[in-house]
Amino acid sequence: MKKLITLLFVVVSLSAFSQRRTCATMDKMHQRMQADPEFAKHHEQVMKNIQNANATQPLFRSPNAPTAVVTIPVVFHVLYKNATQNVSDAQINSQLAVLNKDYRKLNTDFSTVVPAAFQPLGADMEVVFVKASIDPNGAATTGITRKSVPSSFVYEDSYYLAAGQPAWNPTQYMNIWIGRFSDNSLLGFAYLPSAAGQAYDGLCIGDQYFGTTGTASAPFNKGRTATHEIGHYFGLEHPWGDDNSSCGTTANSDGVADTPAVDGPHYDCPTYPTNVNTCTSSANGAMFMNFMDYVNDACMAFFTTGQKTIVRNTISGTRASLLTSPALAVNNFEAYNSIKLYPNPASNYFTIDSEKINVDQVEIFSAVGQLVKSQKVSKTNNVINIEDFAAGTYYLRIYGDGQYLKSDKIVKE
Repeated sequence: MKKLITLLFVVVSLSAFSQRRTCATMDKMHQRMQADPEFAKHHEQVMKNIQNANATQPLFRSPNAPTAVVTIPVVFHVLYKNATQNVSDAQINSQLAVLNKDYRKLNTDFSTVVPAAFQPLGADMEVVFVKASIDPNGAATTGITRKSVPSSFVYEDSYYLAAGQPAWNPTQYMNIWIGRFSDNSLLGFAYLPSAAGQAYDGLCIGDQYFGTTGTASAPFNKGRTATHEIGHYFGLEHPWGDDNSSCGTTANSDGVADTPAVDGPHYDCPTYPTNVNTCTSSANGAMFMNFMDYVNDACMAFFTTGQKTIVRNTISGTRASLLTSPALAVNNFEAYNSIKLYPNPASNYFTIDSEKINVDQVEIFSAVGQLVKSQKVSKTNNVINIEDFAAGTYYLRIYGDGQYLKSDKIVKE
């Protein structure tokens, strides 16, 4: 009887382990580096630069100017083998809503999931994601492409090829592919900034782990896979570094001073505090609730200020081409700061005013990144009617003379 119980325990344990879902980012990066030694050298230099805490450069503003929120245009490529996998617009919108909360530290679970000892380290990443409204040919778009692929399609290998959906210019759009992995151990993966501009650059995510509705499946149904993978896209590594499990080595470090060093991932929902996997035991233990660990969606809830430094270094450097896309920001910080919105919050109307730069159009996006209004403006006609909008926060892209000038937000009361 004891042997039977032991055997059952082993079988159940192996089954549970086999069902664990992982991020394949470093596997994909290692494959590229092994195939191309020059790319490996380039990757090493890029990571060294963006992990330099003293390298942060202000984005399109003076060192003393207020922090700027950047807008990232996103295109979603849905690759489906059957009707169920053809995720709905609602599922895509639910994912955008999660991203715009997590990257602005507006997620309501921050205060309940993040222990008090770690909360002062929490960072507003000051990044907003919106669906692309213009495609690479200049035509209007919903920011979503859809394609039926055969059941034999190996999504994780061919997502960006002609058999899948080639990326929109990856220097100007964040490409997110949604589909069903052939390897059912995968949650998703994204390429680090050293791959910027490559045909395969972007995020590849399983439809069961995308958004909060539709095909999203517990315990990965709160949209955090995309939050995690976009962290990689902007240069963040796992807390244990370059998948090296030995404490005290350079490869073990994620290059972030305020994430405690660990030698491997955490799964499920650990009980705080825990020193499992920590390189040095402490009263607070491991920061397993960080977005870059492997815990369940409900048990991760923040980025740190050190991680924000890396993300901003990436946006200022390797992925700066996103700022020259249709969603770029101006380099003239005085003109940038002269663009004002008032009143804010607003009830029925708000005004856009600028003293030093011509403003001629505004696009307004909902909290889920959906374009809800586009309006021409001028010095004499710069009042925007939002009377019919539901109460909440809306994100703006402001243009002048055909060029993107600034992202901002308005609160509708």
